[in-house]
Formats: sequence, C-alpha cells, structure tokens
Amino acid sequence: MHMSYMYGMDPWYYLAFGSALVISLIAQGMVKSAFSKYSQVGNTRNLSGAEAARIMLEAEGLGPVILSSSGQKTGEGVCINRYAGGWLSDHYNPATRIINLSPEVFDGRSVAAVGIACHEAGHALQHAQNYSFLKLRNLLVPTAGLGSKMGIPLIIIGALMGSLGLIKTGFILFGLVFLFQLITLPVEFNASARSKQALVSHGIVGMGNEARGVAAVLNAAALTYVAAAVSSLITLLYYAYRLGLFGGRSRN
Repeated sequence: MHMSYMYGMDPWYYLAFGSALVISLIAQGMVKSAFSKYSQVGNTRNLSGAEAARIMLEAEGLGPVILSSSGQKTGEGVCINRYAGGWLSDHYNPATRIINLSPEVFDGRSVAAVGIACHEAGHALQHAQNYSFLKLRNLLVPTAGLGSKMGIPLIIIGALMGSLGLIKTGFILFGLVFLFQLITLPVEFNASARSKQALVSHGIVGMGNEARGVAAVLNAAALTYVAAAVSSLITLLYYAYRLGLFGGRSRN
C-alpha cells in the first residue's frame, strides 16, 4: 500500500468513507426527524415511556417491574431506570436486567417516547425468552469491542511494516465488528416487532396515527443499525481492495 493512501490521498478512500458518512448522516437525520414529529403526538392513555414499558413487560409475564430514577436496582426483576446518558441513549443491559431510558423517553408521554421505551422492553423480553440472536450478540460483545479498537490500527501498522500477518489479524478483528453489527440487525428488528404488536394489543397506543407514529420512529431507528453495518462493510471492502486481500497484490 502506498504511503499516500495512509494519509487519505487515495480517491477510493474519499469515495468509500464519504459514502459511509453520508449513509450514517441520512440515518441519523431520519431518526431525529421522526422523533421530533411524533414527540408532539400524545398516546391514548397519556402514559410516560417508563410506564408504558412496565405495562408491556408485566402484561407479558415479566413483572413486577421496578421504576427507578436513582440508577439503583432492588429486587430480582427487570428495572426501568431514568438514565442521564444523553439524547436517545436508551439501551437494555442484560447483565443487570436494567432498561436505561433517557429522560425524554422515561418521562415523555408521546407516541415516540412509548415506542422507544417499549422497544427496549422488547430486548428484556428477548433476554427472558432466550432469543438466540441476542445470546449470540452478547457473546460477541468482548471481541467486537476489541475489533473496533484494534482492527484498523493493526491493518495500518501492518501495511507500514509490510507485515501480512498483522494486516490479516487486523482485518479479522474488524470483521468481527461487522459480524456483530450484522447479528444486531435481527435483534433490533425483532425487538421493534414485539413492541409494535404489544403497544396496540395492550391498548397503550391507538390504531391509526399513533400506531403509524410508533412504526415510523422505530423503523427510522432501525436504519441507524443498517447504516452502521453498511459502513463497516464498506470499510472492510476498501481495505481488502487496497491491500490485495481479494487475491491480487496490494495496489500502489
């Protein structure tokens, strides 16, 4: 690999990573637009996101569910925690069985808030029911974390040193990041499907505009995971092409 490629002088570099950036920005913009629109639409029962998630989980047999604003969990069941981690930083932690909801989702009484809260509750249901893709994703978390930190640096160091071994090691490590993101897709789509169905069947949102609003928010959020997987794939293909890992020699 020519040194100019390392410093971004390669036109293929701009095409690959520019495309990945555009895809990511479009996905983020769609999430912000959908959340902004449907955060102005109230839900039928005027429930907060936290209350809606608790109703959903208890109706599905996971009760009693605890609501917490302190981050402290008591008892053995699922805890829904008000999490000051930034805008839409909502996530489920299977190790602690805590659903962490950002303030605008935990306290919000909009269609957008209950949709996102119940999506995270969907992950708690997956965990309780031993959903296979969630189990596999959880197993890959440590290696995916290592790959995201070390994959690309090892590829670059290997190219500078002329070490094919380091290059291949870095490529494999970053490939684990892509694998993790690929497995994340069915996990996220399944959680959204569970929440869409539960929100209507348990009367948390009404049919029509409210149900469409939930779908719009969750579908937009799902695109961010698709964008992440596509971006990682573009990165892998770029380095494979430039390093000659498709069977040819490195391009100079």
